[in-house]
Amino acid sequence: MKKFFYLFGLAAVMTSCGGAKNDTYVVNATFDAVDNDLMAYIVNYDTGDKIDSAVVENGKATFTGKIESPVLARMLVTGGLRRGSFVLEADSITFAGGQATGGELNKVLNDYNEAINVFRTQISELPDSAGEEQWKPIMDKANAYSAKVFAENKDNVAGYFIFLNNFAYELDLKQLKDSVAKYPSLANYKRITDLQQALENKAATSEGAMFKDFEVNSGDSVFRLSDYVGKGDYVLVDFWASWCGPCMREIEVIRGIYEELSPKGLNVIGVAVWDEPENTKTAVESKNIPWQIVYDAQKIPTDIYGISGIPCIILFGPDGKILLRDKYDEELVSGVKAFFEDAK
Repeated sequence: MKKFFYLFGLAAVMTSCGGAKNDTYVVNATFDAVDNDLMAYIVNYDTGDKIDSAVVENGKATFTGKIESPVLARMLVTGGLRRGSFVLEADSITFAGGQATGGELNKVLNDYNEAINVFRTQISELPDSAGEEQWKPIMDKANAYSAKVFAENKDNVAGYFIFLNNFAYELDLKQLKDSVAKYPSLANYKRITDLQQALENKAATSEGAMFKDFEVNSGDSVFRLSDYVGKGDYVLVDFWASWCGPCMREIEVIRGIYEELSPKGLNVIGVAVWDEPENTKTAVESKNIPWQIVYDAQKIPTDIYGISGIPCIILFGPDGKILLRDKYDEELVSGVKAFFEDAK
């Protein structure tokens, strides 16, 4: 069920716009008062490149420009704060409350979201005691519908968005390559090629492989993984972020491992990725984390290890070999303990 809500949560923010009647777009955007006097940016969702900008005045901003073909876009304000996603097309677009209307692709995605919300409501109305036999048929219908709408829009950015947020991150390397071969237009998107590279990197750093070094400027010092891994000790590394709920919950699991096994030689290191250092510091203090924390690693280790979701927890052996990866809760606890028992 977790996957179901992940799919729909992302889809829900993606109402958008379209209709290439000419090459000019006009986006009339409405913001909350908190955004007044900030700079608002239309950013390419796929590449992160800035397309247009305007100052928010009295809760409004207007963007006008020319565009050759529709672009999946994000609306951001100063500081990288996200205000919603939409398709920027040569059309008149109204953006408000994180959603946009106007254009053909907007209609495609609005219709899609409306249908998806029906399935979402059906799931939410099930009793808490509902088992897989009750929610899985609904989830299967929702995924089948998503696949149908994607196939109908496989060569436009609406289809790309549906594929990226509903399917791409559930695929292994072979499945992703097969999908790109079947739908060649997917190869035109940076996020898809980045994901393929990440899966290749993940395969190269799976259990049984040797560690790959990385270096991070963490505060006033430089952290190198090779200064700790491959030096004769077991090292448990937690790649996490303060905004990640599952990461924060897993910290308590790691705490139990740390308290039992650090006196026996286990080294635990937390590497903060995709996070602001100040937010990491606040989380470390509030959680009273006793092990070493590497701040502001951002994408450096996640690119190298092909990490597309966090927490990602890796146990390195005394020789630097990867012994466990992507194990959580009791499976992580029992796995780490088993290696210590074997060492005895």
